[in-house]
Amino acid sequence: MGFTVNPLSPVLAAEVTGLDLSQPLGENLVAAIRQTWLEAGGLLVFPGQTLTTEQHIRFSESFGPLFGAEGQPPLQESVSKYLHPDHPEIYRVSNKMENGQPKGREGAGTYWHSDVSFRQTPPAASILHAIEIPETGGDTMFCNMTAAYEALSDTMKEIIAPLRAQHDFAQTAATQFAKHNVIDDDLHGANRAVHPVVRTHPDTGKKCLYVNPGMTTHLEGFHANESRALLDLLFAHATRPEFIYRHRYRQGDVVMWDNRSLMHYAIADYADQPRYMERTTGIGDRPV
Repeated sequence: MGFTVNPLSPVLAAEVTGLDLSQPLGENLVAAIRQTWLEAGGLLVFPGQTLTTEQHIRFSESFGPLFGAEGQPPLQESVSKYLHPDHPEIYRVSNKMENGQPKGREGAGTYWHSDVSFRQTPPAASILHAIEIPETGGDTMFCNMTAAYEALSDTMKEIIAPLRAQHDFAQTAATQFAKHNVIDDDLHGANRAVHPVVRTHPDTGKKCLYVNPGMTTHLEGFHANESRALLDLLFAHATRPEFIYRHRYRQGDVVMWDNRSLMHYAIADYADQPRYMERTTGIGDRPV
């Protein structure tokens, strides 16, 4: 089974057609998809897919273990109410209700971030299935942190090369989660990690920025105002338009992105139009 690849922007993303992800994939095809994903900057779009939840999980597991799978750690306690009741590998993003309760987390990810970067071993791939989408709005923006790093001056690269930054769920909770959704234990160190500001991608060997506004609190060894100034500079640089691809969803899209080299921002501009998506999250390695 072959497939066709169509670039979606000069800096990031490609569309893959000719595949039915509901069918089992052989090792050679999985390897070809992985290589295409890396060459596309870490973002692939598979349009027109019709997947059951089980098929979504099976496809995702082709690329490594998933948070919530048997024998693997859960994604996070504070999002447990938004996990699929029968499949804890699935995080549900939705503004729909079910039996008087939210079917998923509404307005998830409405800030620049890399998924769950506050873990010691943060995620690799996230794979989202767009099951129901609004007529207008609800796009997601992605930015290429490898391209952003490469565009820095040599002097700035030297300055940030040895730096490390703290990532903490407490920052996300303070601004993005309603207080009653936060589990106290999530704020007491289990979801806090220090990572290099510049990480080396384990598959491509390329360097990329690894800080994000939603979860990175400060740089180690700096005064607060110094840390804030440098982080804000990096955030503003990374989210320049030339490093961004904006995806407009179609029903059935499967979007696979690399949290190790991308940030993303879900745009909450669809008001009360129904939106329902399911996401798996692959377990990555410790950034170096």
